[in-house]
Amino acid sequence: MTSIASPMALPSYAAIREVGPRDGLQNESVVLTTAEKLELIAALYAAGLRQIEVGAFVRPQQVPQMANTAEVFAQLPRHPEVMYCAIAPNLVGARRAVASRVDLVQVFLSATESHNQSNVNMGVAQSLDQVAEMSLLVRQAGIAFDAVLSVAFGCPFEGHVPVERVLDLCGQLLDLGAGEVTLGDTTGMAHPLLVQQIVLAFRERFPRQSLRLHLHSARGAGLANVLAALQLGITTFDSSIGGIGGCPFAPGAPGNLCTEDLTHLLHELGISTGLDLPALMRAARLLERLLGHEVPGQTIKAGICKHLTG
Repeated sequence: MTSIASPMALPSYAAIREVGPRDGLQNESVVLTTAEKLELIAALYAAGLRQIEVGAFVRPQQVPQMANTAEVFAQLPRHPEVMYCAIAPNLVGARRAVASRVDLVQVFLSATESHNQSNVNMGVAQSLDQVAEMSLLVRQAGIAFDAVLSVAFGCPFEGHVPVERVLDLCGQLLDLGAGEVTLGDTTGMAHPLLVQQIVLAFRERFPRQSLRLHLHSARGAGLANVLAALQLGITTFDSSIGGIGGCPFAPGAPGNLCTEDLTHLLHELGISTGLDLPALMRAARLLERLLGHEVPGQTIKAGICKHLTG
């Protein structure tokens, strides 16, 4: 197996996909209007973010915060350099995503039966059948199609998830047409050694396949896990402005990586992101105003280190 890289062997650039408008807002009691979501997305764009998860095409009874996703896409100013993506858990959601001219459709699948039932109300095999139909529909429409594998680092219902199961499911998702797989640490159960173990195993099984990580800070290890992944050359991460969000269908799921905290760390390490930290701070303050409460991110409280602003 490939050896773990030197702690100093870090990439020069990392890309962040902003998931606040979807994964962030879905766990909030406040439901933002279409105009408020558009204002937030505009602030994220102004900060340099070029991959933004706008919403999810799910049942509004289950996730009322996402009920206006189609309206947001209908009014969203499009920029050729920006990829606006959305979650679709099933074929009905995929049809709505295609009709809304989404740039990228992401399907959700869990690495365990228990979480998949809790999250999308079906078994893993049934979800895979849906993925096959969704992939065909989406790709025939000329839209990019990716997959997110939730609870890949541990399940709140079943505990440890065997690495081989994670890899087997990744292989099935790729065979069904997913262009990229994102591994999700849905409830923050990952730690740096586990992150490196899974990344190395993924690389060994799929040496030419890109990998994205969706890490959480529910137990405080989020940024440490990012560093562990960076040491192995992973350069694409999900994060949420202000650190808001999490899965409403899994116990202990809050704690998305905070976009401004992640960006601050990357810039401290000399890793370029193309993002404007002060503008991210303005977006986080806007979010606080829209939600009516403080966000859990740390940089907004402590401020940007002066040597990064000069």
